[in-house]
Amino acid sequence: MKLRVLLTIVFTVQVVSALLFLFDLAIPILGVPLILDWSLHEGIELAAATALIIGVLMGAIAMRQMRARSARVEAQLRVASGAFMELLEERFEEWGLTPAEREVAFFSIKGLSTQEIAEVRNTSEGTVKAQTNGIYRKAGVSGRPQLLSLFIEDLIAEDLVDRAQP
Repeated sequence: MKLRVLLTIVFTVQVVSALLFLFDLAIPILGVPLILDWSLHEGIELAAATALIIGVLMGAIAMRQMRARSARVEAQLRVASGAFMELLEERFEEWGLTPAEREVAFFSIKGLSTQEIAEVRNTSEGTVKAQTNGIYRKAGVSGRPQLLSLFIEDLIAEDLVDRAQP
């Protein structure tokens, strides 16, 4: 919360500083006489320039923090992806799926239709349907949504979250 307030203050000072610089440039063009004492005028410009430099530094720090956070999130995503693949393999082994059934189950979980799976595997739709029925029977589910929900439930389970954290 303190950082947000600080950023708001610096942003406000930067906006005011930019307006002062524009006003300072516009005075000679418009022929308006300078009302402020020159030393006060120079002090305001010095404060404005300092605020702009502080803003640049804070922007650089924020960018560095965002890059570090992005790297952490990408690493967590890789861990979660690896954990999901590990989970798939564990369940496929537990259910005793054949290599062909594993492939069909994987494509099915990825969201491919029966026709698309048949095209990818270069088999008939009837073969894919027979294999998916075998997968559902071995997994103890009645269809694709229930099959997918098994993995979703496992993914949100505490033990997988604990396992995924380095």
